[in-house]
Amino acid sequence: MKSVDRHKPLTIGEVSRRSGVAVSAIHFYQHKGLVRSWRTEGNQRRFHRDVLRRLAVIKVAQKLGIPLAGIGRAMDALPANRSLTAEDWKQLSNQWHEELTERIEQLTQLRDQLGDCIGCGCLSVDACRLRNPGDQLAEDGAGPRLLDPDGGEDRPER
Repeated sequence: MKSVDRHKPLTIGEVSRRSGVAVSAIHFYQHKGLVRSWRTEGNQRRFHRDVLRRLAVIKVAQKLGIPLAGIGRAMDALPANRSLTAEDWKQLSNQWHEELTERIEQLTQLRDQLGDCIGCGCLSVDACRLRNPGDQLAEDGAGPRLLDPDGGEDRPER
């Protein structure tokens, strides 16, 4: 079995093959500041091996629905010069736990109330728990307040 030099940098092609992430996505993540590389004297892009673990974390976070901006903020709080550890993952997952729990609760509520809204179309009736809980928009006047915020004030009187 061939020994791997753990200090030898990786080319972008090697990173792509090893991580399963397309080269274009790696460029995109680098542009967003999620991963880092440097250029050789021959102007070739090189990556430290820790990029593989960072890409794995990015993929998992995206599957969880974490926006790239949130992933970036979380990654910025971690040291850039070493591979991510189990403790780092624990820190990241704790940050995202509350956000995911809240999103799950919102989606569950949406799913459970969706049948009450199908066919309504007005988006402002007092029964619409999805877009207008407790008919709060009625305080702003009549009509479809979400679709017509000025209440049709420019319409001629009848």
